[in-house]
Amino acid sequence: MVPDRLVSLGFGKFVRADKIVALVPIEEDRGSGRRTLVYIENISEPLVAGRTENTILRDMVGPESGYVELLRELQVQIGQVRPLLKSSIRSEAGLDLDRLSRRISDLTGEQ
Repeated sequence: MVPDRLVSLGFGKFVRADKIVALVPIEEDRGSGRRTLVYIENISEPLVAGRTENTILRDMVGPESGYVELLRELQVQIGQVRPLLKSSIRSEAGLDLDRLSRRISDLTGEQ
């Protein structure tokens, strides 16, 4: 994590990445502008973020971590696997490549 990196929480809210101590997804009453509770060092109440915890975490760590590039590469490779082979892999090994690809999209915040 880069110490002085500012992370957007959405709707004009920014905090320093190194001051964030917890990210909790909002389960109830989740909606536009209400995605994640962000707990910040020395602040008793969490801030409500309009972005998902995964997107905030990605911004905290930054692209220099390499995980985003690795996930993108994996997603490209999954996209090149033909449907019949995906089906075979799913039934033989229990690995659902389409579900994995969707999960990668969720983590990276990209389609």
